[in-house]
Amino acid sequence: MAAGNWTRVDEFILMSFSSLPKDLQLLLFLAFLAVYLLTLLGNSLIIVVTLADPRLHSPMYFFLRNLSFLEIGFNLVIVPKMLGTLLTPHTTISFLGCAAQMYFFFFFGVAECCLLATMAYDRYVAICSPLHYPLIMSPRTRAQLAVASWFPGFPVATVQTAWLFSFPFCATNKVNHFFCDSPPVLRLVCGDTARFEVYALVGTVLVVMLPCLLILGSYTRIALAILRMPSAAGKRKAFSTCCSHLLVVSLFYVSSSLTYFQPKSNNSPESKKLLSLTYTVVTPMLNPIIYSLRNNEVKNALGRTLHKALALRNRLP
Repeated sequence: MAAGNWTRVDEFILMSFSSLPKDLQLLLFLAFLAVYLLTLLGNSLIIVVTLADPRLHSPMYFFLRNLSFLEIGFNLVIVPKMLGTLLTPHTTISFLGCAAQMYFFFFFGVAECCLLATMAYDRYVAICSPLHYPLIMSPRTRAQLAVASWFPGFPVATVQTAWLFSFPFCATNKVNHFFCDSPPVLRLVCGDTARFEVYALVGTVLVVMLPCLLILGSYTRIALAILRMPSAAGKRKAFSTCCSHLLVVSLFYVSSSLTYFQPKSNNSPESKKLLSLTYTVVTPMLNPIIYSLRNNEVKNALGRTLHKALALRNRLP
């Protein structure tokens, strides 16, 4: 495209939910603010409790703590700016700010896919090889698995963000979304983006599907092991250790798949915004609730931690 048809873009305008009435935007702001605060509180409590209680120093809770760190980071990248768009019409974000938001969105998203697969492997070892579980999931191994879960986010985020923001942008700078996601920013590009779109599609499929296949493989082996257990009580106990993770995985993969793998003809910008809210706002809030309500160890540990905190406070002058 000729140089006269594009211009340098120094900032973008996040259109967010500007098409909605002001009163409704204010209600959304209050609702999302409440969800945001609950997300930070819930995930912070998971981190504190699993660190403070020695009974929760097992590999499962180590990975759960990593998941809570991811959810907090994911929320900090997306939600504060989104809340601003609901208060101020046509909220702007700088060129570098948009690139940084997209980078960390990719980083945390890829890391969460990999970490969910790692948590499935942890449950597989715990149920299928219970006698060897402490040896296989040693502190060194769990640390290596955590690093292996976090690391893929760096190259994926670096390549995709740097490549996308190296394109020239057209005169319009209005991003029809509440954050700088790849598809709405790509629509503003002037130039041939065919190779980038192929790379983005292949990369998304690999990043989403490979961990998903590992999760399915782990739970297939887990299901077979549970079916071979002689006692009903043993089956219930084994299943109960997996159901929270299965629910979290289902929420994450269903919402992200509906967002990124729908045919373009069936995926309007407004519907994509609503679907994006599921995995950017709702799921990070639900994860600590799911693990707390369905896990007696976490509930008991939370009670013990609060009791100790209150006792310590009463001793202070």
